[in-house]
Amino acid sequence: MNIVLVEPEIPANTGNISRTCAVTGSALHLVRPLGFSTDDRQLKRAGLDYWSLLDITYYDSLQDLWNKHPQGRFHYVETNGGAWYTDVKYGMDDFLVFGKETTGLPRDVIAAHEDDVIRIPMRNDAKARSLNLSNAVAIVAFEALRQNGFPGMV
Repeated sequence: MNIVLVEPEIPANTGNISRTCAVTGSALHLVRPLGFSTDDRQLKRAGLDYWSLLDITYYDSLQDLWNKHPQGRFHYVETNGGAWYTDVKYGMDDFLVFGKETTGLPRDVIAAHEDDVIRIPMRNDAKARSLNLSNAVAIVAFEALRQNGFPGMV
């Protein structure tokens, strides 16, 4: 499984997501610019001693990611996605793409990939805008891994 964070801003979220990737065997793809240094103390603390287990790749843009994975199957997770994340049949090489904490994915990306935008159901209340990024990643990643029989996991 491939987890993509597009321009993440909060080091603790990325650290928590790194830990999720490490314990599930998922690859982490970070699309720049990042809102922090990868040497950030909070980032490392959230990931604790899991860094040696992490498969991480950096990209200068989403286009760079797409160019390096032209056969990739991408699922874009947004609050206004057309399908629920549970409606998708995931493959182990799929890419789960998440946007930055404050604004989500760029609107042009959502518009260009409309059929591949999924969402996590939430209550219909303007005050309940979205889940924490690290929670959203865990929810979707574990559904994708469940569908594939939790490979390599006990």
